[in-house]
Amino acid sequence: METSELLKQVRKIEIKTKGLSQNIFAGEYHSAFKGLGMTFAEVRGYQVGDDVRSIDWNVTARFGHPYVKVFEEERELTVMLLIDVSGSRDFGTVSKMKKDIFTEIAATLAFSTIQNNDKVGVIFFSDKIEKFIPPQKGRKHVLHIIRELIDFEPESNKTDIAGALKYFTNVIRKRSTAFLISDFIDKGFEKELQIANRKHDVVSIQVYDIREAELPNVGLLKLKDAETGERIWVDTSDRRLRTAYRNNFGEKQLELQKTFTKAGVDWVSMSTSEDFVKVLMKLFRQRA
Repeated sequence: METSELLKQVRKIEIKTKGLSQNIFAGEYHSAFKGLGMTFAEVRGYQVGDDVRSIDWNVTARFGHPYVKVFEEERELTVMLLIDVSGSRDFGTVSKMKKDIFTEIAATLAFSTIQNNDKVGVIFFSDKIEKFIPPQKGRKHVLHIIRELIDFEPESNKTDIAGALKYFTNVIRKRSTAFLISDFIDKGFEKELQIANRKHDVVSIQVYDIREAELPNVGLLKLKDAETGERIWVDTSDRRLRTAYRNNFGEKQLELQKTFTKAGVDWVSMSTSEDFVKVLMKLFRQRA
């Protein structure tokens, strides 16, 4: 993509997603994603009802009467965006492709993060780790992330969510909040998801296209697997075929739900035709 066109797209995404994060998500984000724990703030005189375990014995001995340690919530978070850049993201039959929605969601989350004075980093993955952007603060850093979201070209078309989660768990030592953004056309990542969510706070966001859930009745249709390149002809006028296709998608969704529930991971699912703002608001509110 030419530099001038890329900059125009970056600016367009910035205007939309920064506005959303400022005007809609500011309070929701803050309450939905808490700090990492408690940090020492000060000591004060003991009051009736204080937990005796919080007594600071050194200060108490020095002044001859009891003092307790006061802690406050450590607010600063590290937020990681784990973004699926495999071939299946280049699909869309409505107004946008899946990768367009991935980009808008990730950019909105990134701006929400820095407005809360938190750090944000990104892992782009296919069936390999395509790119790692370490967590930092600031608008310049987020604009760099948006440029990569728009213009990044992966080396592979395939997907390995387990590998991405394993890499994330190993490379990010401090507890963080991670948004796993994918269409989840993959299997076998249950164990790695559980391990990652024990160490971090993982949230899954699924984006799919409506034609992956249901076939239209349009006669003969040539389908291509975006990740393997395999092409097949299907007769969409066959009602049994359309029913089987719809049921297969429903079964996969149930399996995904079981996987996330077992791992204790919050998740939302949306199609490319839905308003991602409403979906994110629902996610934030159910966590608040």
